[in-house]
Order: sequence, then C-alpha cells, then structure tokens
Amino acid sequence: MTEPTAQACVEVSASAERVYALVSDLPGMASAAEEFTGGTWLDGASGAAVGARFRGSNRRGWRRWSTTSTVTDAAPNRFAFEVKSFGLPVSRWQYDIEPGAGGCTLTESTWDRRPSWYLPITVLGTGVRDRVAQNQRNIEVTLERLKAAAES
Repeated sequence: MTEPTAQACVEVSASAERVYALVSDLPGMASAAEEFTGGTWLDGASGAAVGARFRGSNRRGWRRWSTTSTVTDAAPNRFAFEVKSFGLPVSRWQYDIEPGAGGCTLTESTWDRRPSWYLPITVLGTGVRDRVAQNQRNIEVTLERLKAAAES
C-alpha cells in the first residue's frame, strides 16, 4: 500500500480496548469526527466486522453527502474501511492502536482513492478544494476529541 495522504497520531492515557471501542463505534465517531455525522450498518450488520458495510452521513457547512463503506480490518489493534460514493472508490480510513505503558498510541490515516476525473465533482459536493490538507486538519481535530473521550 502507498503512503497515506494524511496521517497523525496521539498518545492516549486509556486502554487500547477502550480506544478501539470508540473508533469502531459509528455514533462515537460521529461525536468525534469533523465531517462524519453518523452512520447506519447495512445488510443486517450490527457492528464492526470484516466485510460489514455502513452508510455514512457527512456534513461540511451546508453541504451534506453520504458514502458507503466496507470494513476491511476489525482487530484489536486496527479498524479500517474503504469508502465509496456512487460506486466509485473515494478513500481508505485506518485507525492503528499500539498498546504502551499507561495507555496506547492511536494513529489515524487516510488514503485518497478518487479517480482524477472525479475530483472536480467532489469539490462541488463537499466544498473542499484541497482534500489532503482538509483531511490532515480533520484528523488532528478528531484525534484530540477521541483522546478526550477515551480519557474521560
């Protein structure tokens, strides 16, 4: 796999299990993430498992859009999913959790998977011209919120 297009990490004074429970929980992530506002498990899924799909709702200002994601990793040290919009690849999001003394390190990464011809369409839909820079800012905010939630 290529290098992520955006990535950051944070030290969390909470167990890896607690952090995994937060990043793999759709309502929990909706309260922490910058653009993700919620999701619904599809096809009878009720939680994070490899192959489970969910429809995610997103918002930036007055713009709203939805995506369909498929969970690719659901292990104690990693939660990841591939995102599609209108059947087209959009991104991969990944949360790596490394246990350590007194807590863990949480790394959030994303890979932009949009075809080049699709970029102008997503700019119109989301209002974001520089998705890589925006995702970097979003990840930093999200990690701080996840840290606060895990440590509370």
